[in-house]
Amino acid sequence: MTAALGTLPFLATLWLLVVLGASVLEESGAKIAAALKGIPLQTPRLSAAVRRQASRPRRQCAPSRPQWRAAA
Repeated sequence: MTAALGTLPFLATLWLLVVLGASVLEESGAKIAAALKGIPLQTPRLSAAVRRQASRPRRQCAPSRPQWRAAA
């Protein structure tokens, strides 16, 4: 009876490891395959939204006032 109860946590742990391994392989499987073949992985191009965000002009900070500096 003890062996049967010990088998259940073992199988649950084994199942969890398989599920976690599959999720890791799903995320980085292309990188691993490219590294094993010796082919550099092509990096995705930046989308228009990312380029637009990077080219926004920076806002100037308002000059601090002396009375506010003294209060700090």
